[in-house]
Amino acid sequence: MNDGQLTGMPPVFLVDDEAHVLNSLSLFLRGSGIKEVVTVQESRDLLPMMLRQKAMTVILDLFMPNVSGIELLPEIIRHFPEVPVVVVTASQEVETAVTCMREGAFDYLVKPVEKTRFVTSVRRAVDTFLLRQEVHALKSYLIHGGLNHREAFNRILTNSSQMKGIFQYIEAVAGSGETILITGETGVGKGLLAEAAHGVSGRTGHFISLNVAGLDDTLFSDTLFGHRKGAFSGADSNREGLVARAAGGTLFLDEIGDLKAASQVKLLRLLQEQSYYPLGSDVPKLSSARIVAATNNDLRKMVANGEFRQDLYYRLNAHRVEIPPLRERPEDIPLLLGYFTQDAARAMNKAVPNTPSQLLTLLAAHPFPGNVRELRALVFDAVARHPGGPTLSMESFHQAIRNHHQPTVTPIERASHDSAAGNPFGLFSSGQFPTLKEGIDAMVHEAMRRANNNQGIAATLLGITRQSLNRRLINMRAKQAVLDLE
Repeated sequence: MNDGQLTGMPPVFLVDDEAHVLNSLSLFLRGSGIKEVVTVQESRDLLPMMLRQKAMTVILDLFMPNVSGIELLPEIIRHFPEVPVVVVTASQEVETAVTCMREGAFDYLVKPVEKTRFVTSVRRAVDTFLLRQEVHALKSYLIHGGLNHREAFNRILTNSSQMKGIFQYIEAVAGSGETILITGETGVGKGLLAEAAHGVSGRTGHFISLNVAGLDDTLFSDTLFGHRKGAFSGADSNREGLVARAAGGTLFLDEIGDLKAASQVKLLRLLQEQSYYPLGSDVPKLSSARIVAATNNDLRKMVANGEFRQDLYYRLNAHRVEIPPLRERPEDIPLLLGYFTQDAARAMNKAVPNTPSQLLTLLAAHPFPGNVRELRALVFDAVARHPGGPTLSMESFHQAIRNHHQPTVTPIERASHDSAAGNPFGLFSSGQFPTLKEGIDAMVHEAMRRANNNQGIAATLLGITRQSLNRRLINMRAKQAVLDLE
């Protein structure tokens, strides 16, 4: 498990008639970060207790007075099939072990059990329980739909079925404690989704956020792990890091793709061992923070290029969510436009203007490389310029989109992508290289189609004046009329 200390989770039930065994095994578990442990010395009490309180795993001795573990095992499996049972007993008989495994025991350990072997087995059992819970939750969402905690996602405005599916997935996996990796372009709302994941996780600690871009290894280590007095020049007192501040909560690491190589090693160690060393200390501290990471980089490509550790990538990728860009969910644009217009007017103490219907057509044709953040900036700028009157001017939108360019994607690359995706508007869709005149005419036709024949919007998309577009349309119609006569 990536979560060193399990908080807000069901307990592990430890069942044995010997008090010293209960004490030693519970110390093993608590020392490894599994804090919620319920000890049961009277075996007859176990099943009634499990009916009252959900268990995450049961650790069961076989030979106890009154009701033996051999009798309890099939009852636990029958009534609580989702709960793994780890048998810990003094019996070394192979036949007993085989019988227990056939009955459904998750593992079989022989006393005296070595600490590392015991803790590893229990952690595997807990992982299995959490995985079963996730699968059950996902099946429930597929069948019934809906969210149990819709309020946690209220800050993310959407009408998109894609986004609502992501919400359901996040709600299903948020309680597991496993790392979540959120990917998507700049401005899609990765930070908001990370906060929502914390909100539905049931974790009682704080949500702590850190943008790791630009942090050198020393600053990264000090920020995350803290330091002890005298660790370096200027360290006049102890200081706890963000991992400690996020205890029992969520630590959100944004721009994880920009993490330096040395820092990647330290983060990997934190995820693998659930412990860390503050700077200047040789005593490890347990981590109880759940890690959520986000990036707009392609980590798989970075791994292939040797820029990002493969083992860290797989540790981060326990649960992965990719937020679609705004251009792939145009149904969100009217909702966001209305919200940002009201928000901007309220912030600037202005009356809320109406938005012209043509504005939605213009925005729907814009690729929005900055996504929701870009739309918000456009709306706030337009409202700031708005001199008054009932309707918001489109001029600032026209100007911003006219000046828009995408330095990372050339027109030829974009057109080739459109063609490959089945869009008839591609430079090579006909299999024959077009003439310059044919290319220009195709662009004019496509701009008019995307603008729903609104010449002003089409001119903005083409980066020319409305008058220039009008003249070109007149010439194209005249040429077409001549061809029709022939």
